[in-house]
Amino acid sequence: MSRLGLLRGSRPPFVLPRACRYLHQSSPKADANSTRPTRNTESNLKPPSAALPSKWLSDQKKRIGRCIMFGLKGDQADWAGSLSMQIGRDWRELVAGTEGFLTAKERRGLFRHAVVWGEMVPFLFNRRHGYEPVNAANTFELTGSQGHVNNVTYIRYAESARIHWAQNIAVYIDPAHKREWSELWTSQGDGLILRSMRTDYKFPMTWPDKVTVYHKLRSSPSSDTDSVVLDVMILSEVHQRVAARCVEDIVFYDYRKGQKTPIRPFMREVLSDTFDQQEQAKRRWNEKVKDIEQQVSELERASWNRSDAQEDFGSAKS
Repeated sequence: MSRLGLLRGSRPPFVLPRACRYLHQSSPKADANSTRPTRNTESNLKPPSAALPSKWLSDQKKRIGRCIMFGLKGDQADWAGSLSMQIGRDWRELVAGTEGFLTAKERRGLFRHAVVWGEMVPFLFNRRHGYEPVNAANTFELTGSQGHVNNVTYIRYAESARIHWAQNIAVYIDPAHKREWSELWTSQGDGLILRSMRTDYKFPMTWPDKVTVYHKLRSSPSSDTDSVVLDVMILSEVHQRVAARCVEDIVFYDYRKGQKTPIRPFMREVLSDTFDQQEQAKRRWNEKVKDIEQQVSELERASWNRSDAQEDFGSAKS
């Protein structure tokens, strides 16, 4: 980028270093004693396809806005307002719920967690190459410009949300086994160990913003399950879209014996029920999406998209 671009206030590019989109797999030696096939293959750790296009929310808002700008009658205006209110109120459920993420208070990992200025990657101006991340080997001019949220920060969001996800189970879902669930993030008994993790970045999130993070089970656990795969969705509150996706391969580990251990029966029941609720949420919110799309189409046919439609330009009378 030229100095002229710098003076005009152009933003530095979104940099994805080689290590940012990564897949860390456990070594063959680590799984040598396991009789089960390794789960954290690249295909297993690939994030699922989005249930909705990334711009679905904004597209519905634009369609409703076009109807409003064309001119609506009283009942039609109320109809458009009701649709806009639904989308504005339920946008997290429409984006995350359609994929099976549970979004209730007792299920979410992080909710409207503030992004702070210091979490962004600092950019300085290199006289030879333009904008670059800070590198002591080069000569830079201080510009005061900040880039996007540091890639490592997304992983911290996901890990923090995973602990809250387990804490919520202990507090809200299965308080009868609160102590056992609470030990999962300690080394006192059966714990959870992150075996591998993949992160895909969707767009450069910047400060100021807030993030909401959800976890969901990739599959329902069986009686001999000793690991689970969790899908993670990190939402930008400002842009109302997915900022990043993670896939975590988690192992149940007995710290007392120093080895992997099958999931406890009561945990399997809770997680199996959680998976069933995820599938129900997926069906419910996909039906809601179809309903909204149908209503928006009907509103269009009742306003600008009809054969005798005439745009309301207002009146010149005072």
